Parts: sequence; C-alpha cells; structure tokens
Amino acid sequence: MASSQIRLKILPSVRCLFDKPVQLKVEGLPPHKQVELTSKLVDDRGAMFKASALFKADDTGLVDLCRAPSLGGSYSGVEPMGLFWAMAPETAHSKLLKKNVLSPTVVEIEALCGERGERLASETNERGYMTEGMKRVPVEEGQIRGVLFVPQGKGPFPGIVDLYTYGGRLTEPRASLLANKGFVVLALAYIGYKDLPKKPQKLDLEYFEEALTFLRKQPEVKGPGIGIISISHSGAVALAMASFLSGISATVCINGCSANVVIPLHYKDTVLPPLQPITENIKVTDSGILNVRNALPDPYLEKNRASLIPIERASCPFLFAVSEDDRNWNSSFFAEQAAATLRSHGKQHFEVVTYPKAGHFLEVPYMPHCPSGLHGAVGSEVAFGGEPKAHAEAQLDLWERVQEFFESHLRREDA
Repeated sequence: MASSQIRLKILPSVRCLFDKPVQLKVEGLPPHKQVELTSKLVDDRGAMFKASALFKADDTGLVDLCRAPSLGGSYSGVEPMGLFWAMAPETAHSKLLKKNVLSPTVVEIEALCGERGERLASETNERGYMTEGMKRVPVEEGQIRGVLFVPQGKGPFPGIVDLYTYGGRLTEPRASLLANKGFVVLALAYIGYKDLPKKPQKLDLEYFEEALTFLRKQPEVKGPGIGIISISHSGAVALAMASFLSGISATVCINGCSANVVIPLHYKDTVLPPLQPITENIKVTDSGILNVRNALPDPYLEKNRASLIPIERASCPFLFAVSEDDRNWNSSFFAEQAAATLRSHGKQHFEVVTYPKAGHFLEVPYMPHCPSGLHGAVGSEVAFGGEPKAHAEAQLDLWERVQEFFESHLRREDA
C-alpha cells in the first residue's frame, strides 16, 4: 500500500481550544481497507495517555470518524471524538495533569495498517487553553494565591472564582477555557500551592472573602455579583461562601458535599467541624484499591449537624451537578438533601442535574476519564467511578449548562 497517497486530516484545523471538537479523516486508502487509528499524549507530569480504534474504509477509500464506526479498540460505534475522551493512562491511577496552560496539550494521531501495524500517516492536534490576547496574571496579593484569566475585548466582564479539589492545589484548564467564553476567572488555590500550607489545621472563610474582594475590584470585572464554580472538596467551600459571604450571584457545585469535610472551616466566631468518616464503611475493591463512597455518615443526623453548611442562608441560584456512579462519596444524596433544605426554606432558585454512569471528576469536554487515583485526603488510591463514554457525554453536557447558568445569572442579571 503506497502510504504517500494516504493523508490524515484534522479539521477545521490542527490547532483548536481543548474544549472544541475536531473532525478526523483518513483519505487515499484502498477501498474497504482496515486501518487502525491511535491517539497519544504526554501530560505535564510525563504520564502517557493512549487510545486506539479499528475502522474499515468506505468504497472511496475514506474513513471519516463522523460517520465511520469503530469496530474495536478503546471504544465502539460512531464517536467523532472517541480517540480523545477514550484515552487511558499507561500507568494505572493517573489523572491527566496540565500545569501550564500557556502551552497546548499535544495529541499525536497515527493511522496504522490494520494487518501489519506499519504507520501510514500521522498528524498532530494542538489543543490549547487560551485565545489570542487573553491575559494570564499570577496572583500573590495579601493572603490570596492563584491565577487570573482576563479575556480579550472590551469589558467589563462577569467575574468567577474557580475552586478545584483538595489535592488539586491549583488547576488552570477549566478557568482558562471558561475565560474564553467572556468571563474574568480567578483560579484560586487554597491548599499546598506556593506558600499555602499542604496540611492546614483549618480553613478560614476570610481567605475566600478576600479573593472575592480582589476579583470584584479588578477594572475588567462587571460587578457586583460574582460566580463560583467548584468540584469535590471545594463544593462545601463554595456552599459556605454562598451561605456566609455577600455579593455571590451564582454557584456551581460539581459532585460536592453539603457538609464540611476534612478540615475545620472557620468564619469569624463560627466553626464548622469536619464530618468524620466511618472507617469500617471503606471497602477494598477486587483490583485492590479503596471504595470510599459510603465512608461519610449522614450529615443530617442530629449528631452530625454541626458540620452542615447552612445553605438556607444563601440567596444566590445554585447548579448542583452529580454523578450517580461517583465512588468518592454519595454526591447524589448530598445534592438532593441540599436542594430539600433550600426548598423547605422557600427557595426555588436551584437545579440538580444528574448523570448516570458518570464518575467523580466531571471536567471540561474531552478530558480523559479518571476512574481511579490517589486521593489527597485518604492518602491511597481510590475508585472514582464512571464509565468512559457516559462520563464523556456528561462532561460535554455539563460544560454547556455551566456556561448558560453563568450567562443567565451573571451577564444577564441586570437585564
């Protein structure tokens, strides 16, 4: 087979933003020829992620992933972006790490002869995080540590604080991609970043209040209301911010807990102790990692209520996103109980969106699924749950919902 005649195309361009889809095509194959497509990337930690799929060329020698089904490999069926979301780490329990969003994530795509495995064609997709003209500003002001993303164009823009996980320190991909949509986003660290303690004895809500004040004072930020997006451990922090602090107009809580966990949370004279896990509820899976889904007790029992976030005090709208197969904890239960609390206090400005078969880390679109990994608080590998295809679909749906939620409550709030 003359590989010089075979071309692998990435459309509309080999360069795009990370959250954008591309069309993959292989042209010039013999009719009905079987071809294997592979994808590979190396993250900022050096971990390699790979996927592969088998295809059969049509009558004209074309394989178009928008129409051609995968006949086997990392996924099956017609999935135009399957080679991206189906990538899995070569080393088990690895989560894709992107520290530096100034450079793109580079995905190598190869077309291989289905029988002999020889390379027929290759191309590289550069999946970036920042549009031209966007500003990335490291923040070390007062106590607060983070990175501010300011979109290009005539402001002012709505402001959002982006909080990540207990073990995530500072993560920029979601914040930078959200800023591309016309928001000023502060990716705010609160544990183990720069001079912030790795194992703090307490979390002071005043720190997050200072961050809100900082963001609100930026000349590019349209006030007065600020949005918050959170995931996992930071979900409870976000709920506490909305409950105790003023000037918050919209809060997104992704697979969070409705009670304080891990570290005591302080605000002025109020202290919310962490909900204490029940160690005998932690199970070992068949693969030898931990299942901690049921480790936390019911925070709504009288003996645990001191840890509950008093969400009834909040006045902003909420978007709760929950994965039914979240193995980190029972996020569905926590979101439903938080919604019930709001409802019982006459508050209706909330939505609970549930994703069956999705796992704990609902990230930006096309981010590879992370079914297990090192848990920052537990200190061991745990299951995070989810099935790759359902998880990918959930990430795509949630990303659109998050944008619409913030558009509605931050940009249009004055309309």
